[in-house]
Amino acid sequence: MDALGDPVRRRLVELLADGERSAGQLATAVGAEFGISQPAASRHLRVLREAGVVDSVPQGAVRLYSVRPEAFDQVEAWARGIRRFWDGHLDALETEIARGRRSRDDD
Repeated sequence: MDALGDPVRRRLVELLADGERSAGQLATAVGAEFGISQPAASRHLRVLREAGVVDSVPQGAVRLYSVRPEAFDQVEAWARGIRRFWDGHLDALETEIARGRRSRDDD
């Protein structure tokens, strides 16, 4: 999850959600959006690869990147835990709001 803390890396993963892309395509996209160089984009891709978030495969002179779906199991489990916490609190808030409405309607 630490690898996804950076907005450039999150954007790279978003771009890869549509399918495999070359390092050059990714560097061009994030370079234009974030104003970073190709070497900087490559460093971000390396962080993602080393964290197991993306795979890369050399194909001739280019390197193709793709998302590793299983890497998001941890993120999904974390989000479920957070959702459970907030769902209970939001349900309690909804109950209190409904009580307040009934109280005003009774007056």
